[in-house]
Amino acid sequence: MKQSSPEFIPIGKVLGPWGNQGKLKVYILTDFPEHFASNSKVYVNRHSYTVEECAWHKGSAIIKLDTIDSPEEVQGLTGRIIEIHHSQLRALAEGEFYHFQIIGLEVWTTGGEKLGTVNEILTPESNDVYVVHGIRGEVLIPVIEDVIKSIDIENGRIIVEPMVGMLD
Repeated sequence: MKQSSPEFIPIGKVLGPWGNQGKLKVYILTDFPEHFASNSKVYVNRHSYTVEECAWHKGSAIIKLDTIDSPEEVQGLTGRIIEIHHSQLRALAEGEFYHFQIIGLEVWTTGGEKLGTVNEILTPESNDVYVVHGIRGEVLIPVIEDVIKSIDIENGRIIVEPMVGMLD
């Protein structure tokens, strides 16, 4: 059950206008903020834009897109997701995965019990946590070496060694 890459990958969400020159304040949804660098191509509603400039303010990107020149135009984009085409994804190191590759994978214990499917990934500061829904209800799986034994994207499966109390 090979996972296929979605055509467009979310990298940000338009929070609203910034100033009066058509700049957008953007909530970042990517670990690669360089996607917002000048001359980068991004998509909103599958419409292609070029980033003309990018600055940072308190963890948000302030970007100017070509053809967006007024706060009123930005207002029409507020709440919209900014995406990149899958061809723009950066290669990851061995053993690293994009969230979209993990969502939907089946989770099994080393003892052969199917726990369910990854429905969400939480990203607290310490380590990611896979939210798995299955016969036991919701199970939270910390993404740490002691628990995650293997991730097989090709076959759609994650093998875990449950910690004491994790399945209680």
